[in-house]
Amino acid sequence: MKILHVETGRHLYGGPQQVVYLARALSDMGHDNLIVCPPGSGIDSAARKAAIPVRNLFCAGDLDLPFAYRLTQFIGRTKPDIVHCHSRRGADVLGGLAASFADVPAVVSRRVDNTEMRVVAALRYRPFRKVIAISETIAQELRERGVEEDRLAVIRSAVDVARFEKRGDCAGFRREYGVPEGALLIAAAGQLIPRKGHRYLLQAAAELGADHGEFRVLIFGEGYLRNQLQSQAEALGIADVVTLAGFREDLDDYVGCFDIFVHPALAEGLGVAALKAAAAGVPVVGFEAGGLREAVVHDETGILVPPEDAGALRQAIAGLMNDQELRARLGEAGKKRMQNDFSIDTMAKKHVALYESVIDA
Repeated sequence: MKILHVETGRHLYGGPQQVVYLARALSDMGHDNLIVCPPGSGIDSAARKAAIPVRNLFCAGDLDLPFAYRLTQFIGRTKPDIVHCHSRRGADVLGGLAASFADVPAVVSRRVDNTEMRVVAALRYRPFRKVIAISETIAQELRERGVEEDRLAVIRSAVDVARFEKRGDCAGFRREYGVPEGALLIAAAGQLIPRKGHRYLLQAAAELGADHGEFRVLIFGEGYLRNQLQSQAEALGIADVVTLAGFREDLDDYVGCFDIFVHPALAEGLGVAALKAAAAGVPVVGFEAGGLREAVVHDETGILVPPEDAGALRQAIAGLMNDQELRARLGEAGKKRMQNDFSIDTMAKKHVALYESVIDA
């Protein structure tokens, strides 16, 4: 089978990384893959490193009609069996149109749980034979937007568990960020945007105090709220224990160095960052919102608390800080769950079955 993947995101966030996982696994299964992506994008370099064929096409967004034309021409020349569109920034709307013009069946992955008007959803998903939701939360959102049940499929994102079995130099990593020896390391990772909820983590950290021992908070990611969050940390008097560490491409090498991973997102498609932490054996604390309810099993692999409740978040973090055995138990259970339910092999096999059903139809 020959699959053409369209991913137009600029950075190697969770979605584009999933495309690399999928294409590499499909290649190992004997299928041909080709990724269409913007030049210089995060997935461009990652795919090339993974020896996945890449075709660079610039895309300026949903209104970039020349991109749709170029993509249509490219699909016509390469003649894939199926087109799989992944990101929302031009790839879904224009990718679906291009596949239709080239008369090739197409599917699309939906990775976010943003609400959209029914008329927008109807236009966005009309060209696709199947709409793949990465969680039941997203699938329900799509149903409510009018996507027919027979066009819906749920295939959860995967995590490369083997990658997290090896840790980087944790001592050097801690020194790099000034984490004192013996201090608990609490970390978060995600774009610095409102729906990721970092402001609640800062509020919770301010309330922890010294009663729970020495700790440091590292927040990885970039976004337009960076200055606002830094100001909040200073106003709360915790700028000495909180570091906004920016985006780090090799962060996966050090996830296992965290003692606690906090994912305070208010809306989440699934929560790939939480999956990675679980794969590394790190207990996860987060809000009971969106797809995180599927990524974390409360009191089994982590702790979930009511959304926007900084006090409950503080209490959950404090409970883990004070109980090393609980951290170990939740972390081990999370690792086993990732191995059993969120493997790349399982995700790839489900995609193959879906592709074949579309092609056969």
